[in-house]
Amino acid sequence: MTSPVSATAPSGRDGVVAARHLARWLGLAATPTFAVMALLTAVLGDGAADMLCGAGQGSLLGGMVPMYLLMSAFHSGAWLRLIAEWRGGI
Repeated sequence: MTSPVSATAPSGRDGVVAARHLARWLGLAATPTFAVMALLTAVLGDGAADMLCGAGQGSLLGGMVPMYLLMSAFHSGAWLRLIAEWRGGI
């Protein structure tokens, strides 16, 4: 039985290399995307989304802006690896 993934993706080593390349670019896209979302939410936000998403009233981590900043920080590993490769650390 052929899985749906193997039926549509390139077979062999080329498919694995393409998937790793795509995953690397997606990982690099996450950090700046979340940082921009935090900035836009802070600048353009009207507070309605923060009221809905701010579960911990009075908490420093309540609201959308801190959530986006944390998501940006958690996804920064791809950028740190890229910088380490540029500097010859890996």
